[in-house]
Amino acid sequence: MPFNRAKPENLERIRRFWKEAAPGPRGEDGWPVLLDGRQAKTPGGKPLVLPTEALAVLVAAEWAAQGEHMELASMAATRLAHTAIETVPDKREAVAGEVGRYAGADLLCYHAEDPQALADLHAQRWTPELAWAEQALGVSLVATAGVIHRPQPPDSIARVKALALALDDFALTALAVATPLFGSAVLALGLQRGRLSGDEAFDLSRLDEAFQEERWGLDEEAAERTANRRREAQALDAWFKALRP
Repeated sequence: MPFNRAKPENLERIRRFWKEAAPGPRGEDGWPVLLDGRQAKTPGGKPLVLPTEALAVLVAAEWAAQGEHMELASMAATRLAHTAIETVPDKREAVAGEVGRYAGADLLCYHAEDPQALADLHAQRWTPELAWAEQALGVSLVATAGVIHRPQPPDSIARVKALALALDDFALTALAVATPLFGSAVLALGLQRGRLSGDEAFDLSRLDEAFQEERWGLDEEAAERTANRRREAQALDAWFKALRP
């Protein structure tokens, strides 16, 4: 559920109306983002307040870096913050359920049948992540060869949903974005928990693409898409790091 990719029309070409953006002192609900000393607001008019000082610094830096016009596409943390404040609180059950559904068809469970080199790569790189999920998270997923869907244990899907629901709104928002980006709830949880960096999770999610690129090369349009997705993974990494105490 890639909430942070939404681009509210009323923010796309707003002319910069502030000179300075900075995090404010901690208040009752967290750290606000201040624009020229005044409280910044979400598109829906709610105070832009973050649960950690590091996250407020991250969001404020995006506002400070804007040019003559506000370009929301360059403000990954701000988009996540808007969603965490405005959308996720009333949809936590559905959002967590979507993460759980991804676990039911997790990318890491579908290993190649051939060529053998790719099958070996899947086994080498993905099996340790599935083992970690079972040992560290209590999520047991079964790998299979080929692309035919294989149902996963209902208890494991329920466990992933429960892990998602246990997160606060800000972590749940980012997890819900990371899961479809990687095609894997396991990789998203690995990123959220600090097992993987954004680059590591992204590279694991595109083993097939990278394997084909080594053989056939990469065209300019595909390279741009890959670069954009990698930047999104890196932004999610920065978000999770800023959330941690």
